[in-house]
Amino acid sequence: MNCEEARSLFVDYWSDALTGGASEEFSLHLEACQQCRSEAESLKGLWTSLSAIPEEDPGPRTRTRFHDLLRSWRQAESVRRGWFPLAAHPAFQAVAAALILTLGIGAGYLLRSQEGARGASSGQSEIAQLRAEVSNMRQLVALSLLQQQNASDRLRGVSYAYRVEHDDPQVVDALLTTVSLDSNVNVRLAAVDALSNVSSPAARLGLEQTLDRQTSPLVQIAILDQLVQWRDRAARAVVESLVSDRDADPEVRQHAQWALREIQ
Repeated sequence: MNCEEARSLFVDYWSDALTGGASEEFSLHLEACQQCRSEAESLKGLWTSLSAIPEEDPGPRTRTRFHDLLRSWRQAESVRRGWFPLAAHPAFQAVAAALILTLGIGAGYLLRSQEGARGASSGQSEIAQLRAEVSNMRQLVALSLLQQQNASDRLRGVSYAYRVEHDDPQVVDALLTTVSLDSNVNVRLAAVDALSNVSSPAARLGLEQTLDRQTSPLVQIAILDQLVQWRDRAARAVVESLVSDRDADPEVRQHAQWALREIQ
């Protein structure tokens, strides 16, 4: 089980719904992956606290009100982003996280109240819709945090990017922009690592194009490692250019020579 598969089971883990082989594989992954283990435990604590809130019996108009509120909120967010960058407010992260959890709880009430009438097939459709909404929220949070002025906030934005669909074009473009232009080396390194989960040609081409423009040897080496991992033969020209660049860092040139052998 990889990190992507583990994160897809977080909701089941928080609600103690994992059973059988999935539970065993998930537990083994958490034992081996500190990042997933820390994230799962910290979020489960919040989930447990929220589960203590008394349940209310939703009325027949709950679904309509829920979707109306969600639609109104998304329209308001679209307008607000046009004149005030969502990432500019320091409290946005907490508000977004609370909103995601609130939507999850509200949708959960809806699913439970209608599960018997609509059957298992309908329940799966509702869950898929909820997960799609959560994915959209994650994308919004990731893109917003990547625009923050504080480097630690941008690092958190990269972390959120791991939770978005890997080939999401907006997130991929934001990560490539971060690799190319971010002033903080650690943020750039994190963005390169986040792109390792992406399989789109745009990601590969973007890393190739930024390789010789990087000012940090650490970032150049990280990009070379990623190109080798992808076995990206189309990158041979830019790697050869780096090998022949006498102004390049000696360690980078040596690593480029190794990378050239590996991708040929």
